[in-house]
Amino acid sequence: MNFETVNCDLTENVATIQMNRPEALNALSLQLSVDLRTAFEKAIADNARAVILTASGRAFCSGGDLREMQSMWKKEGRIEAFLEDPLKALHDVILLIRNTPIPFVAAVNGVCAGAGTNFAIACDIVIAADDASFNEAFVRIGLSPDCGGTFFLPRAIGEKLSAELFMTGETVSAERAAQIGMINRVVPAANLQSEAMMMAAKLAKAPTGSIGRIKRMLNASFSNDLSQQLALEHECQIQSGKSQDFKEGVAAFFEKRPPNFTGK
Repeated sequence: MNFETVNCDLTENVATIQMNRPEALNALSLQLSVDLRTAFEKAIADNARAVILTASGRAFCSGGDLREMQSMWKKEGRIEAFLEDPLKALHDVILLIRNTPIPFVAAVNGVCAGAGTNFAIACDIVIAADDASFNEAFVRIGLSPDCGGTFFLPRAIGEKLSAELFMTGETVSAERAAQIGMINRVVPAANLQSEAMMMAAKLAKAPTGSIGRIKRMLNASFSNDLSQQLALEHECQIQSGKSQDFKEGVAAFFEKRPPNFTGK
């Protein structure tokens, strides 16, 4: 399947989804949002056990496409037109990333701004090149954050730091982002893709059914009270205990060999 704004590859159960609007610094247009969703859905249908989200060119994503926003404003006479269906399409992609029970790894190069930052931190693991930078730039143009930023960022770095980044639009280096817990790690730019593939391949060989349940529990952990979270852990542990991967893991432990997990 060919896409207008996305490149896709599936290798050894790892799907690599590359945003491909380098001339626009991979700004999030309506077409890119639609292509991302379709590409993710195809990866899931093709039984990918891990997904890498990356980008071509010198930027990961510069945020929402302001040129498209301005064009829709002029065409429809309402500036909020871009903030209706196109924004909903972006939010649908975020929900797909969070609700799909397989690991998503963001490989961030160069500029990562606004909605681009929130797309990255919506992923389970974020690996950044040493030339990457992050910002919540919405306030710079009088907008408020979207694409889950006010959900994901406080959970990663806390309320006070989040308030500072949202309210100032300050740019954060990859090194600083790692220090404050916004991302997982920083690697040399030349090694970004190989490091992301190593991580995704490792996760793809893991018991991905268990990883899916981990995502479900993490998603719920900030809204559940302790008794609710314990009940969810109990439910998920029973599901894991019934899995083929648990049987394989136990057998491999006693046979002193590496397990061969299948995600089932």
